[in-house]
Amino acid sequence: MAAHKVTFLPAGVTGQADPAKYPYGDHGLPGSILDIAQAHKVHIEAACGGVGACGTCHVIIEAGGENLTEADDDELDALDQVPGNTLASRLACRAVVKGDVTVRVPAWNKNAVSEEH
Repeated sequence: MAAHKVTFLPAGVTGQADPAKYPYGDHGLPGSILDIAQAHKVHIEAACGGVGACGTCHVIIEAGGENLTEADDDELDALDQVPGNTLASRLACRAVVKGDVTVRVPAWNKNAVSEEH
């Protein structure tokens, strides 16, 4: 199976995601946007540890939404509580990559307490 490109904006980081190597870490579903972001040192807040309970890992899919698993009802319910959600919003911990995708991490969803100084 071929590797996929995942581009993170505004960081401008593009990483390769190889399904044969999932999971990369221990946050989110194996091969999720959050899993891949952490493997490429792109910070996405995940206050609940990537279990889809909090919505802090909200991202906006700029391109390649068809290359992600479909959102389930629990994810959609969590997204309803996220400020600034759009029709292209997903939880990074639940959206598993199946092809090339471009993701925008909104600046406002960063938790100032967890940011490195």
